[in-house]
Amino acid sequence: MNSDVVKLNLKRKEIFTKWKELLTSRNITNFSAAELKNIDVTIGIFNSNDELIATGSCAGNVLKYVAVKSNEEQNGATFNKIVTELMDILSQRRIFHIFVFTKPMYSSSFQYIGFNELASSKFGVILEKGDHVISDYIQSIPQKKQQSKKRVAAIVMNANPFTNGHLYLVETAALENDLVYIFVVNNDVSLFSTNERVQLVKLGTKHLDNVIVVNGSDYMVSYATFPAYFLDTVDEIIQYQTTLDARIFRDQIAPPLNIKKRYLGTEPYSRTTSIYNDVLQKELPPIVEPVILKRKLSKEGKIITATEVRMKIQAGKIKDIRDFVPVTTYDFIVNNINKLQERIRKGMKISGN
Repeated sequence: MNSDVVKLNLKRKEIFTKWKELLTSRNITNFSAAELKNIDVTIGIFNSNDELIATGSCAGNVLKYVAVKSNEEQNGATFNKIVTELMDILSQRRIFHIFVFTKPMYSSSFQYIGFNELASSKFGVILEKGDHVISDYIQSIPQKKQQSKKRVAAIVMNANPFTNGHLYLVETAALENDLVYIFVVNNDVSLFSTNERVQLVKLGTKHLDNVIVVNGSDYMVSYATFPAYFLDTVDEIIQYQTTLDARIFRDQIAPPLNIKKRYLGTEPYSRTTSIYNDVLQKELPPIVEPVILKRKLSKEGKIITATEVRMKIQAGKIKDIRDFVPVTTYDFIVNNINKLQERIRKGMKISGN
C-alpha cells in the first residue's frame, strides 16, 4: 500500500470526485461554497490501487472534512497519520491552537490523540488541542476580590459598531449586578475590526466602574462561523451552532467566573439570532439565568440596530446616526469614514447583525 500523505488539489476534477465519494460514504455530504471556500489545504492517503482511503482538511485553525474509509476504520494509524500531518502543516504556519468540529461518533477518536471536548450536542461536538486551552483563557480574564460572593453577569456582543442599544443593555446590567463582563466576539469579518470593536466598547462604557470588557478569543465564537460541513439542513446547522455556543458558555466560561446571569436583547429582525436567543433561554438555566430586554428605541421611535448604522455609513448619512450611537462611536466613525466606506467598496458585507 502506498500510504504516503499527499496534498490534494481540489480543483482537479478526478481527485475532487474521489474526495467527495469518500466523505459521502462517511455521511458527510455538505460541500457548499461557504464550507469549501475557507479551506487552506486538503490532504489524502491513497492505497496501491490509487484509491483514496483517508482525507482531512484545515481552514485557519480548524480541522474539517476528516474521514477514513470504512474498512480502514479499525486501523487507527491511518486516522492518526492524517490528523498528525494536518497538525504539522498548521505548526509550520505557527498555528498551535487547533479546533475540531465533528460528529459525536468521532469525538473519541480525537480525544484518543489528545483533543479535549469542549461541548457536545446530538448534532456535533467541538474539541480543542494546543499550547493554550480554555482554562488558560479563563485565567487571563481579570477578576475581582471575593468574586464568588458577588452578583456577576455577562453580555456577549459583536458590537459592529457599539450602539446606544448595546449601551442600554450594559447600563441595565451594571445597575442590577456587582460586576458585568462584556465579551466581544473575536471575528474579523465585520465592517469594524475586532480591535476597533473592543476599543469602542471600552470607550463607550468607561463611565461604568463595574464593567470589564474582554476579547472573546476563540471561545465566544460567532455562531455564523462554526463549520457545519457534516450537516445537511439549515435548521440542523443553526441548532448545532447555537447549542454548542450556549453550552461552551454555560459549562466552561460561566462557572469559574461565577457568572449567574446573561443579558440578551430581543431580536425582531434576524431569524437566526432569534433562534439563538431561544436556544440560550433553553440551554443556560439553571446555571445561568437569561435576562431578556426589549430593544432600545431612538428618539424617533425606531429600534436601534448596528445594521442601520452600517447602512448609514455606506450611504454617507453620518449625521443620521447621532441618535443611534454613543459620542465615542460617533467620533470614531466621523474620523474614519473614508476607511470604513473603502472597506464596503472592497466587498465587506454590512447586512446581518
